[in-house]
Order: sequence, then structure tokens, then C-alpha cells
Amino acid sequence: MKHSFAILLKSPKFMIGAILFLLMLALVLIYPQINRKDPLEMIALAFQPPDAKLWLGSDNFGRDLFLELMYGIQTSIRVGLIAGVFATAIGLVIGLLAGYVGGLLDNILTAVTNIFIVIPSFVILILISVSINSRSSLVTAIIIGITSWPWTARAVRAQTTSLRGRDHVHIAKISGHSTPKIIVFEILPYIASYVVMAFVLQTASGILSEASISMLGLGPYNTISLGIIMNWALVFEAPVAGAWWAFIPAALSIALITFSLYMMNTGMDEIFNPKIRS
Repeated sequence: MKHSFAILLKSPKFMIGAILFLLMLALVLIYPQINRKDPLEMIALAFQPPDAKLWLGSDNFGRDLFLELMYGIQTSIRVGLIAGVFATAIGLVIGLLAGYVGGLLDNILTAVTNIFIVIPSFVILILISVSINSRSSLVTAIIIGITSWPWTARAVRAQTTSLRGRDHVHIAKISGHSTPKIIVFEILPYIASYVVMAFVLQTASGILSEASISMLGLGPYNTISLGIIMNWALVFEAPVAGAWWAFIPAALSIALITFSLYMMNTGMDEIFNPKIRS
């Protein structure tokens, strides 16, 4: 593990992504501790342009957009991480079971996975979001997570299927080890790097999904996220009013966060993917 991490530190793409992500994370965690004002407090006129006091101007409600942005990035990253955990965990369990056990269980789990792949996850996400009356950021993250696991499951299944014929797996079977023990100790360590990459991609996908449904007005209630900031800007016609500061910083933040995560994933892929490495 330490050796793999040391190799990652030598990857320019991984380091660029990691540094950018950590800098943004540090900013959004530290600034609210310095400026302890309520981000929903109205302190200016609607769509007031940026100045020395309001670095990003005000939104349609006359609130400090820079402070809102800090809280919005926090929420979006939190939603993305929780969604990434759920999606990766579900995909990992289904992929491992289908790939190792095989037979009827493999057919059933593969059929379920294919059904979820055929039906666009965003459509399922919208339908579930509409049917739920009260949505917190946690509920939104869980909904995103349980609708975005199929691709991880399919990839994990493929890798597990190729590993179950290895000698060390046969030796573990002959030794009388149980199926869960073989999966955890003989299969999982060999795909650990891929699981981490899948988690990074699922996190980026979760952030984009949250922004998408929040822009449609189906995101979490009583909180601030990047998607909600953009939804407010669209509802109150900020583009028509020429108030670019009401939506462009939020859009750029989404782009920077997802870019940093994709750079991290690309760096890891170049290190751990034998086809690319060769």
C-alpha cells in the first residue's frame, strides 16, 4: 500500500488533481470559520455587482454569493462523497458475488445490472426525487448512490471472473476457506486500486448528478449547494439581468471539482492499469 502511494505521488496528473481538490476543500472548510455570518442573511440589493465588500456580489435575495459558494461547495462535495460510498459499495458487492459465485446468482445479478444500465439512471433519479416529499442532502446523496452503481458492478464482475481461476484462489478453496473469506482476502486485494478509482469517479458523478437535479428544483431542501445556487440564478433570470456572478462561479466550481477528480482518476489509471502502463 505504501509502495503504491509512493508511486502515485510521482504521477503529475494525480498530483495536479489531488492538490487542486485539497486546496478547494481547505478553502471551503476554513473560510466559513473566519466569516461566521449566516450565508442566507440578506445584506445587499439584489444582484449587486462584485466589489471590495462582496467579492462575488450578491444573489437575487441580496445575499453574499462568495459565502454562499463556500457552503455550496461543502454540500456538493459531501453529497458526492456519500453518493460515491453507496454506489461503490453496492457495485462492489454485486460485482464480487456475481463474478466469483457465478451460475444462477451471476445470471440474476447480471440481469438486474443490465436493467439498471438500459434505463438511464438520471431518469430513475428524477422519478425517485419527485416521489419523496422531504429531501435532505443526505437523502439526495443516498438516492444518487443507489441509482449509479451498475457500471461499477459490471467492471468489478469482469475483473472478479478473471481472478477466480487463479492458483491462489484454488489453493484457498482446497484449504477449506469460506466464500466470504476468499472474496475478502484472495480477490478484493487484487482489485483494490480499481475500487479506489471507481470511488473517485462515482464521487465526481455524484456531484454532477446533484447539480443537475438541483438545477431542476429537485435537489435537497433548506440547504445551499452549487446546483441550488444555479437554480436560483435561473429562476430569477440572472442571465437576462446580466448578473454573471450569480451562476458562473458556481458552474466553474463544479467544473474544477470534477476536473480535479478526473485528473486523480486518470493518474491512478495510468499507474495501476497494466494495459496503459505497458
